[in-house]
Amino acid sequence: MNTVHHRPVVAVLCEQLDEPPPHLEQIAQRADLRLTDPAGLGDALDGADALLLWDFFSEAVRDVWPRAGSLRWIHVAAAGVDKLLFDELVESEVEVTNARGVFDRPIAEFVLASMLAQVKQVHVSHDHQRERIWQHRETGTLQGATALVVGTGAIGREIARVLGAMGMQVRGAGRRARSGDPDFGEVVESARLAEHVGWADHVVVAAPLTDQTRGLVDQQVLAAMKPTAHLVNIGRGPIVEEAALVSALREGRIAAASLDVFVHEPLPPDSPLWEAPGLVISPHMSGDVVGWRDTLARQFVDNALRFLDGEPLRNVVDKRLGFVPAETPPALEAEEIR
Repeated sequence: MNTVHHRPVVAVLCEQLDEPPPHLEQIAQRADLRLTDPAGLGDALDGADALLLWDFFSEAVRDVWPRAGSLRWIHVAAAGVDKLLFDELVESEVEVTNARGVFDRPIAEFVLASMLAQVKQVHVSHDHQRERIWQHRETGTLQGATALVVGTGAIGREIARVLGAMGMQVRGAGRRARSGDPDFGEVVESARLAEHVGWADHVVVAAPLTDQTRGLVDQQVLAAMKPTAHLVNIGRGPIVEEAALVSALREGRIAAASLDVFVHEPLPPDSPLWEAPGLVISPHMSGDVVGWRDTLARQFVDNALRFLDGEPLRNVVDKRLGFVPAETPPALEAEEIR
């Protein structure tokens, strides 16, 4: 990448102008910052060299793409880039980077909490407390339980490490089957997921949303799961067929599900998911620990200084794959979400 010789312009797309990202002072010393909301994005991109999508779920870039002729870099303040990758951008020379690494541990802890809550019947105890019911019960354990993590990127790997530390048996599901993986041991092919989910007590969806993963957890996969199984989705809503999941829960074909992501967000009040038995809903918050915005902003500043110095960017997304390919070992792929 060539060093920028003119006074560069960095546009920053915010959902609301009164909530800009912090820690941009270093960039402002070396570049012109243009803070904008979606309505002003077209004007902000005229002559801009770089764009920070602080409003990381926005799809506004597609609408103003003809005005982004000078753009060379887009950073998405999220791990998942599925909302951004339209055909014209994929075919362009614009580099895309993401927030790989920020959410790994928080999401892994959230998955662990979801599993513990399910096996220890925390939600049942809460419901009984509200109804003043005293009912002694025996609960399950995670030690020795099995978990299949769908998505073998940085987040999926951290999930595998955390679950392994709890004494669980963990496998992965990725684009290619392989043995001897350092975190998963055995990795099965996600395209053949229905053949493998019957092994798992817990199935964790931690994959990016791509053409290959959309609708991956469908009626066939759900039918192949154990009737005692627990499904966790912290990836993207459209990876799971929601209607099929509701049916599986209502008919007792799987025991429980914990969903943090949905096809439509916020989840509509009339969605049947709200009343599906055994389903726990959280509002897309699995990675959002205290201080996460500061961490995202500092990550962007570090990459922006590299951009201004003409150095290679970190976390460069393969726009055709939809995620950041792993650097080492070469046989492993990074399947990013969030």
